[in-house]
Amino acid sequence: MTGYVLAIDQGTTSTRALVFDGSLQVVAGAQREFTQHFPRSGWVEHDPEDLWTTSLDTARLALEGAGVTAAKLAAIGITNQRETVVLWDRETGKPVGNAIVWQDRRTADVCARLRAEGAEPLVSGRTGLILDPYFSATKIAWMLDNVPGARARAEAGKLAVGTVDCWLIWRLTRGKVHATDATNAARTLVYDIHKGTWDDELLKLFGIPASLLPEVRDCADDFGVTEPSLFGAPVAIRGVAGDQQAATVGQACFQPGMLKSTYGTGCFAVLNTGDTPVVSRNRLLTTIAYRLDGKPTYALEGSIFIAGAAVQWLRDGLRLISFAAETQDLAERADPEQDVYLVPAFVGLGAPHWDPDARGALFGITRATGPAEFARAALESVGFQTRDLLEAMWRDCPEIKGAETVLRVDGGMTASNWTMQFLADVTGSRVERPKILETTALGAAYLAGKEAGVCPGLAEFAATWKAEHTFQPQMPEERRRRRYEGWGDAVERTLSQR
Repeated sequence: MTGYVLAIDQGTTSTRALVFDGSLQVVAGAQREFTQHFPRSGWVEHDPEDLWTTSLDTARLALEGAGVTAAKLAAIGITNQRETVVLWDRETGKPVGNAIVWQDRRTADVCARLRAEGAEPLVSGRTGLILDPYFSATKIAWMLDNVPGARARAEAGKLAVGTVDCWLIWRLTRGKVHATDATNAARTLVYDIHKGTWDDELLKLFGIPASLLPEVRDCADDFGVTEPSLFGAPVAIRGVAGDQQAATVGQACFQPGMLKSTYGTGCFAVLNTGDTPVVSRNRLLTTIAYRLDGKPTYALEGSIFIAGAAVQWLRDGLRLISFAAETQDLAERADPEQDVYLVPAFVGLGAPHWDPDARGALFGITRATGPAEFARAALESVGFQTRDLLEAMWRDCPEIKGAETVLRVDGGMTASNWTMQFLADVTGSRVERPKILETTALGAAYLAGKEAGVCPGLAEFAATWKAEHTFQPQMPEERRRRRYEGWGDAVERTLSQR
């Protein structure tokens, strides 16, 4: 393989850019955090210009660090926080307001009303999703109804909408391309994952004009070329996938039954189900893992809203730590006799509970409870929530429980050996951490490189995957059962009475 690939990984709290060489090894990278906006309780927003400028700046810095010019790039791949939406003016390219983030809960009442009216079977049957403010459609409708003049301008064809990938493509191509990929489209509540098209009936249900929407393309496809002035030469954009799907690709989970879980701001477990979209009976999502050559590969997904964000809360909210890495040392010093549970429902609970009104709570606190127990409870909450997702997946696909479950993990929290060992212990599963932890960016780079002709086919790429460390469950079964039952009791006490 020859040529370099630039991956832009636009996340919830920061943006990263990495340059990969022809062997898909990281040459250089850059990262920048940006401001989170919380205008009201349960509301989460980003300034779209922050998403754009941090993407552009980190891309330039990564190229500079690698000593690579734009002329040496075979392609750019983009991966992004999903469900977050931006509404902008087609003529000026300027956003008409802040982006509404996937964590935002402001449309919970709308979702509840539509559910009460019996709309959820229609939505779920076509999109594989449930009616929850997590997804994009009710966010778009809120923008149209609450930004002055937005609906009229949208109906006149003057506005465009898109998930973050779409916004970046528009800015990178200076408005020449308005496109997204199938994995991001599949998270909007208005995309039929079976037909592969925007759904007119769902658009009508949510009050979204079709003229707002981008064209949907494969994950490895032609998304145009960048404006030459941005990097000194035009560069082809050839790969796009939502962050969890990009991580699924980066983890080489190409066979049905393969499972990965990413631990960033939230946690997202994705189970490849192959050509068949499995309908969950346990409140998981049926979604698209990736689409190549016009053919979708489906997945079951469980979404946890708060994972690494619980550690950020310890740092920024409680000020118990100065750096995230301190949590491991604290957890190791925690009193093993105290079973303290943190249910981090700061923005509601995701799968399999889907309770937007639940709020966070701590259980089991005594006079002896201190920072060490709080830190351990925050890290353990990630393992417990993952167990919830696996239990649901095992019920939906019992054949995977018969085999030994192997969980390929990635994301910032996986650097903590303590956390990964607890994950293996509480789930009773083998946990594999890859040599290349930047699997989300790697997936985007691979998709772009594949389309550009500098990366191999799926089987050859999968053969290059290597584990850096494997964690085997060590917790006695009785303790595993007791701790998980305690977690279940804590969650029940946290759920809102709906």
